[in-house]
Amino acid sequence: MPEQLKKSEIDMDPTVAKQYDDETPTQQKFDDFAAMADGLKIGLMGTVRDGIGPVARSMAVAKRTGPDFLFLANANSQKFNDLEKSSIANVYFQNSSNQDWISVTGEAVTASNDDPRIKEVHTKSVKAWFGDLGDGVHNAEPEDPRMKLIEVKAKYINYWKHEVGSAGFMKEVGGAVMTGGVANTGTLRKLDGKELEEMRSKHGAMSS
Repeated sequence: MPEQLKKSEIDMDPTVAKQYDDETPTQQKFDDFAAMADGLKIGLMGTVRDGIGPVARSMAVAKRTGPDFLFLANANSQKFNDLEKSSIANVYFQNSSNQDWISVTGEAVTASNDDPRIKEVHTKSVKAWFGDLGDGVHNAEPEDPRMKLIEVKAKYINYWKHEVGSAGFMKEVGGAVMTGGVANTGTLRKLDGKELEEMRSKHGAMSS
C-alpha cells in the first residue's frame, strides 16, 4: 500500500526513503543481484569522453564473476580511447518487463589480445560483429588483433527489485495519486566497500 509522506521526508527523495533496504543480509542482497544480472545479458556501458561527458553504448556481458563484469570488444572502438583518459565506467541493466534495474560503477581495466580469457569467452556469434576480411588475420577468431577485453571491477552497485506485478504496480500508483501517499513498488539496495570485497573473496577474482 502507498505510504503517507512524512514532514521529515520533504527535504529528500521520498521514493528512495520508502523503498531503501539496509536490513537485508549481504549474502541475500548479492544473491538477488546475481540472479537479476545473469538474466540480463545486455547492458549499457557508459564511459567518460573528453570534452563531451558520459557516453553509453549497448554491450553484451561475456562473463560475470562475483560483482565484476567482463566484456569482449573491438580494440578500434572509441570506448578504448575514453578509458585511456578516464578508467571510470558504469554498466546499467534494466528489465523492461518488470522494471528491475542494476547500476554497476567501477574501474574499467583493459586487456590485450594475448589474454587467455578471450578464448574462454569467444563464441561463434561474436563473428557477426567483427566480420572476416579474408586475410587470415582479421577473421574474428580469438587471435584476431581487434579482440580485446574490458573488465569492470565494481566499486559501487545499486539495484531496484520489483515486489509487485504489473497489476499491483498500477494499483499502487493509482492509490498513491488518490491518497497523496508515495508508491512503494519494490526494494532499493546497494553493495559497496567491504561487501564487494567479501563477494570477491567468495567467488574469486576475475583477472587472469
